[in-house]
Amino acid sequence: MVALRGMTLLPHTTVHFDISRRESIEAVKVAMAADQYLYVVTQLETDHTKELAPEGLQGVGCIARVRQMIKIPGNIVRVLVDGETRGRLISIEQQNGYYEAEIERWNEKELTKEQEEAYCGSLLEEIHSCYEAGMKMNPSILRKLAKIKNTAALIDMLAEQLPFSYEKRQSILNVEKIEDRAVCMLRLLHSEAEIYQIRKELQGQLKSSVEKNQREYVLREQQKLIKEELGEQDGADIKAYWNALKELHAPKEVEEKLAKEIKRLEAIPITSSESTVSRTYIETLLEYPWSRVREENHDIKKAEQILNRDHYGLDKVKERILDFLAVRNRVEAGDSTILCLAGPPGTGKTSVARSIAEAVNKEYVRISLGGIRDEAEIRGHRKTYVGAMPGRIAAAMIKAGVKNPVMLLDEVDKLGNDYRGDPSSALLEVLDGEQNCRFIDHYFEVPIDLSQVMFLATANDASQIPKPLLDRMELIEISSYTQNEKLHIAKEFLIEKQRKKHGLKAGQLRIDDKALNQIITGYTREAGVRNLERQIAVLCRKTDRLLEEGTRKSVTITEKNLERYLGIPKYGAETWDLEPKVGSVTGLAWTSVGGDTLHIEVSLLPGTGKIELTGNLGDIMKESARIAVSCVRGMEKEDILKDTDIHIHVPEGAVPKDGPSAGITMTTALFSAVRNCPVRGDIAMTGEVTLRGRVLPIGGLKEKLLAAKNHGIKEVLIPLRNQKDITELSDEIISGMQITYVSTMEEVLKRAIVKK
Repeated sequence: MVALRGMTLLPHTTVHFDISRRESIEAVKVAMAADQYLYVVTQLETDHTKELAPEGLQGVGCIARVRQMIKIPGNIVRVLVDGETRGRLISIEQQNGYYEAEIERWNEKELTKEQEEAYCGSLLEEIHSCYEAGMKMNPSILRKLAKIKNTAALIDMLAEQLPFSYEKRQSILNVEKIEDRAVCMLRLLHSEAEIYQIRKELQGQLKSSVEKNQREYVLREQQKLIKEELGEQDGADIKAYWNALKELHAPKEVEEKLAKEIKRLEAIPITSSESTVSRTYIETLLEYPWSRVREENHDIKKAEQILNRDHYGLDKVKERILDFLAVRNRVEAGDSTILCLAGPPGTGKTSVARSIAEAVNKEYVRISLGGIRDEAEIRGHRKTYVGAMPGRIAAAMIKAGVKNPVMLLDEVDKLGNDYRGDPSSALLEVLDGEQNCRFIDHYFEVPIDLSQVMFLATANDASQIPKPLLDRMELIEISSYTQNEKLHIAKEFLIEKQRKKHGLKAGQLRIDDKALNQIITGYTREAGVRNLERQIAVLCRKTDRLLEEGTRKSVTITEKNLERYLGIPKYGAETWDLEPKVGSVTGLAWTSVGGDTLHIEVSLLPGTGKIELTGNLGDIMKESARIAVSCVRGMEKEDILKDTDIHIHVPEGAVPKDGPSAGITMTTALFSAVRNCPVRGDIAMTGEVTLRGRVLPIGGLKEKLLAAKNHGIKEVLIPLRNQKDITELSDEIISGMQITYVSTMEEVLKRAIVKK
């Protein structure tokens, strides 16, 4: 036996190979002295041991007859053999310095004449396909192969003559049946034909591309000569870059970077695609406002007038901006301010940012972050990539034209993340006053100073902002508007805005206060004023039409004729909720669009103690329901619920609901159903409950109280630890409602259960 590395011997072929291993040379000598037969097998590449073993050899080899053995310099022996038949390796044994192999000879079953003709024809067709696709092959070999009528011999000779790797030849050698071997060879040939066809197409495309580039080069050289004849200077733009650099007044490292890039551009041929990349990079850095600033407003009273002119209420926001101005007047350079305005849609968060920019006399730029998932949107792309561009922060600074604008990061709570990166993490450096003086944009490759930027962010739900990002911002909550606030906003801002938008003069449309109140209560139910503005826009359009038709010269909207223009009111007083009911309690909920009531119903049925929860409840609310069941069981002397199924339902099943503040509501409803005693319908409650019946504080109190008032609730039960929050609310919200503070479930049940 002789083991070869990187070579496979096939039957029906005559080949020569060189051997230098002592055992292999001795094996050839013994074979020449005996019957000249040799078992040639391929050694596995993974086997690097000195001693050969069956595990380190291919399982199938070739029985060959040695025809010639020649010694050549370097202790190498060249052997010429004829491959005869396949043999499966069973075992090997070392004998006197060489290896002997025990093998199982394969006897191939002969094919019929029809099979021989079919297989040989198919193989020759595939060979011609490979040849036409570009496979290098001597035509004389093709003619020689075409004369072979034996399928087995044709397959083995093809595997030897074609430029196959030894692994592919071994795969042909391993197949025992001729039919399967023919199918394997046909697959290999078909795959090779496709590969060569793809190479041929690529070479054609490359050739046409080179010809096109050569033509462009000739044309550009001609253009260059024409410009020289006309006396035009080709380096005019380079000189413009140098002049702009002198007037830039940028940091030293930026000027050094630009000077290096301009020198590099001078050496790049104009025909190179890299020239365009370099020019774009230089122009972007030259456009950036490295030293340009806008003089800020230092008059606090003027700033206060502008804020009051544009917005009604929002006292916390206005007070914080005036504090900021006062600090800036006392200190020349302070840390960058990062304010986050959080509140329901339509409460004026984005418009507040515009007013702040005007109040402090700064440029205003807005970046919408909703739905951004790619980190490169914030930090930019490296300029080596095709289509690279600066991030949104750097692009906004270029748009502002100064290094101290007001920059609004809109919808910061709607940032996403996926495999492309986490943009919220990229914002951490932007919104950190200790780091943003040297913010690195991947496209710029030089630090950007953001310390003089006044950052403002907006969010509907502050709980959706990642905690590390929220920690870098000062949160200012803009809560829902009261009915009186909506009335003032409509009178002072919205009506005039829509009049101008619809081309109406002040005397052509009048809306009295009662009509506005009816629009607020009957046609809109929202935390902000967006739908209120839409309804006023409807009245303006109706007025425009009446004026154009010539039937009216002016329109006055009153409570009596409001339905004629807006239709039947969408919302009315829900008096049916105010009747006492058994197992039904009104709770209060906070949503991202304001407060709302939450009617919780409990039904008890004979059963085995199962708890059924319906109404699209979240995990936290489901936990509150289980706590309520355990709390009620603890109140009863006997476990009367062990043979009873409990069904807790929160209507409006299509609306997702979650949070712990429905705890006392669920407990009260379940207690009412167990004791069969009604609960007051004019009372609402909110608070988290514990297993021992303690009432814990909640958030979103203003929105919840507004929802209770809009639904005609007379009394609201809130946790005792929320008493401090009531002091911050206006009298308009709590007037006409009794606020009762509770700390235990006994106090809740005492106020809510109707005494018989």
